Formats: sequence, structure tokens, C-alpha cells
Amino acid sequence: MRKSVDRFLRYLEVERNASALTIKSYREDLSGLCAFFEETAGACPAPGDVTAIDLRGYVASLAEHGYAKSTIARRMASLRSFYRFGQRDGWAKTNPARPLRNPRRSRSLPKFMSTDDLGRLLLAPPADQAAGLRDRAILETTYSAGLRVSEVVGLCDGDVDLDEQILRVRGKGRRERLSPLGSFAVTALRAWLKKRRLAGDATPNDRSPVFTNKFGKRLTTRSVGRMLEKYIKLTGLDRRTTPHTLRHSFATHLLDRGADIRSVQELLGHRSLVTTQIYTHVSTAGLREVYQRAHPRAG
Repeated sequence: MRKSVDRFLRYLEVERNASALTIKSYREDLSGLCAFFEETAGACPAPGDVTAIDLRGYVASLAEHGYAKSTIARRMASLRSFYRFGQRDGWAKTNPARPLRNPRRSRSLPKFMSTDDLGRLLLAPPADQAAGLRDRAILETTYSAGLRVSEVVGLCDGDVDLDEQILRVRGKGRRERLSPLGSFAVTALRAWLKKRRLAGDATPNDRSPVFTNKFGKRLTTRSVGRMLEKYIKLTGLDRRTTPHTLRHSFATHLLDRGADIRSVQELLGHRSLVTTQIYTHVSTAGLREVYQRAHPRAG
């Protein structure tokens, strides 16, 4: 089993050009299957001997251990991909994961910030310190372009055109898109890049990371998360706020102000319009709340 998993991961890396994060997720999902068999049967069987009944037992075990429905659905998707590869590789005659049905997921509405709270957050980083200039540029850029945190830390100097006020963003599946930048983000980026160049030893090039730590290395997504936590505590804002909340706020604010959903889909880099449509529910909920509060006969 584990040898087949290793071949599958190499296939993802070499032939599918999958990102390191995608490969890490598949490895975790498939290692979980091996661990299940080792715990329940004492050994991990050959992958071609696994049946749909075996996999149903694994899925049931995940549910019993309290895994979220979204996590279970992702692991089932990983199993289907793994066995499709197995059919191609010759060690699986059928795909035992194919008959499995995904658990029904109730999609919770994304959390977003009001414009007032966002304003407080964006002004929180101190403008008289290098780290503060960097942090403000990160927050402004994330909200201005609606970026995922992985997209923010992945930005290189060659991706940023401040004169044209545009970014080249590498999204999920390594799909690229162009994202416009607002004037506040451009100003914040100019201030940070000027400070970074003055402090740096190496000469930046197109592949240099835009956002760096004190050692000049590219920031990680976890570093951005810790940075945001610091300013959330400082401003007293909702502690449940994450870097992704800024992306949710970007989409919600655009739709609230009349942007059409297909434009928002393009700006977010969503492959499917269905993914973007959840933000219309957020906007509708906001309109309903305003109606109930303001209309004299709303009940």
C-alpha cells in the first residue's frame, strides 16, 4: 500500500505538476487509510485487495472519531484519485472508492468584516517600523485583491506592477490570474518595498519574494496568521478573524456595492460559479436584516 502511495505522489508531482501543499494533503489522507488498516486488521493490505466495503468501514471510522464532513469528503476524493491512478498503473482492476457517497455538507456562511472594522485593522500596524510597513502592505494587498494567504506569501517582485496597479497571482492548481490593486494597497506596497530595499543585502530580482521576514526569507502562511492574531488582539476585534476573512470581506463588499457575480468569480480565481454564489447569500442576509430593521411594516 505505502509503495503504491509513494508512486501516486510522484505521479502528482512529476506528471500533474501538483503543488507541494496538494501533495502534502494527499499524503496525509492516504496515510490515514494505511493507519486505519494497521489499527483494525494489524497490517495494511495490498491496495488492489481493498474493497468498497473496506472503504465504507474507513469512512465510518472517520465519522465516529468526529472528523468534519468537509474533511471526510476530501479524503474520499483523495481515495477516488488514488484508485484512478491504480487502474492506470495496473494494480487496481476497479475503483472501490467510486461507489462511496460524500456526506451531505451544510455550508456555513463565510464570516466577513464591516468596513469600519477593516479600517481599524488596516491602520493597526505601526508605520514607523519596517515590520509594521510590511504588515500593513500584507493586509492592504490581501483585502484589495481578495487573495488567499498562500497567494499573498507566494508573490514575487516580478508579479507586482505598481504603475499599472495590478498583480499576477498564482492560485489553486497553479492557475494564474491578474488582480487589480487599489490605491491604498499600492501606497502600502511602495512604502514596504522601499524599506525592504534599503535594509536588504541582496539585489532583488523578479523571483525575489515580496514579503520577507527579518532574515530576508519568504514569509510562511503561518507567519501571516500569527501576525494577524497580534493585530486582532491589539484592536480588540473578533478573535475568530483569519487571513481568509479578508478575502471573504473583499467578495462580500464588492457584491454589496453592485459588482456582478461573474466579475467577482474572476477576481477570486474560482473555477466554478457555484463556489462564488455563497457570497450572494451573505449579501441577501444583510439586505434582509436592513429591511427588517428599517421597514415600518416588516413585522
